[in-house]
Amino acid sequence: MQRRQFVHSVAAGSALGSLGLLGGCATPGGGSGPHVVVIGGGYGGATAAKYLRMFSEGKVRVTLVEPNASFVSCPISNLVIGGLKQMSDITVPYDNLEKRHGVRIVRDRATAIDPDKRVVKLAGGSDLSYDRLIVSPGIDFMWETLPGMAKPGAQDKVLHAWKAGPQTVALRKQLEAMPDGGVYALSIPLAPYRCPPGPYERACMVAHYFKKAKPKSKVIVFDANDDVTSKPALFKKAWDEHYKGILEYRPKHRVVDVDAATNTLKFEFNDDFKGDVLNVVPNMRAGDIAAQAGLATANKRWCDVDFLTFESKAVKNVHVLGDAIQIAPAMPKSGHMANQHGKTCAAAIVNLLMGKEPPATPLYANTCYSFVTDEDVVHVASVHRYDPEKKTMLTVPGSGGVSARASELEGRYALAWARNIWADTLA
Repeated sequence: MQRRQFVHSVAAGSALGSLGLLGGCATPGGGSGPHVVVIGGGYGGATAAKYLRMFSEGKVRVTLVEPNASFVSCPISNLVIGGLKQMSDITVPYDNLEKRHGVRIVRDRATAIDPDKRVVKLAGGSDLSYDRLIVSPGIDFMWETLPGMAKPGAQDKVLHAWKAGPQTVALRKQLEAMPDGGVYALSIPLAPYRCPPGPYERACMVAHYFKKAKPKSKVIVFDANDDVTSKPALFKKAWDEHYKGILEYRPKHRVVDVDAATNTLKFEFNDDFKGDVLNVVPNMRAGDIAAQAGLATANKRWCDVDFLTFESKAVKNVHVLGDAIQIAPAMPKSGHMANQHGKTCAAAIVNLLMGKEPPATPLYANTCYSFVTDEDVVHVASVHRYDPEKKTMLTVPGSGGVSARASELEGRYALAWARNIWADTLA
């Protein structure tokens, strides 16, 4: 949805001035009035925090609860694993949210939500009261589906690297330390999971590294799904053209356990497999705070929301964004989509705090770029519009699509996309 649509929907400055007259809870740091607490500073939460301040012209007080000092982007992080980028290339400070937009940032972790008292409890011992709460917790893992990963040291040895940060660097170091002739085994869970094309891009980046530095080594992809879940023809073409003899793809291989001591994957129907570096991406669910607060109502994994406001269907005055939600048809769990959720939610909350109806026809787009070599990239795009009869987001007929072929030009587009969305979220 375009910014001017949002600004128009939340009315002119004179109406926004009335926000100061709304009944609101006292907020830390002095003052009173409408106060929105945002848990989680990823693509969804950071965007929502920024745009709440912008759409309300600074009349809504916003507190962002985020334990990390800087934003680290999952999109582009596979290039760090492939040795093409450094962590500094995908790290952006939160400073501008505070300095330019007046978002109060609390470096802490939310441990509990009391929806009756409208209070968020923090690990540091303090409480934050709110008029509206946004929970953008990302994903956590269903470790109970892989019993062996509960053993001491298993999760430090067999990495997921599906949250950009220390494990991104650790996986890169494992690949560097692996002898030429070794095998890197990547397991992909059943969809839905965060970033549908992400595992296949990662396989490409590791294969590209092996092709240059360890030509006797192999990448084997074990996919629990029946086929590549995103851009299948384009990925398979890239594998055939660039990584024949290096990368092997095996669908219908669902990992049910891991023996970290022997680096062995155990499958539901297939023989065990021992590799040199195991990269196990587990089954996922909404982040812990969402699950603990009773927001994960869809199969106890994902959070059902009203797509006009992103308000939880289970808990009033609490909105959920990003990868944690039960997605609409054909809606990916992606950073771009979380950014769009954040803007839609921010516009809705500003209206709700003014006693107005939220914008009735949200419309937003998504693009996912995937590197298949160090330069060549493919994309998938979609446009989504709210359907008032079905009360969900549906793809706009004829919109979106995929690349005709991988190209270096799309590689430049991909890096420009990253710079632009980081700026839109955090600058």
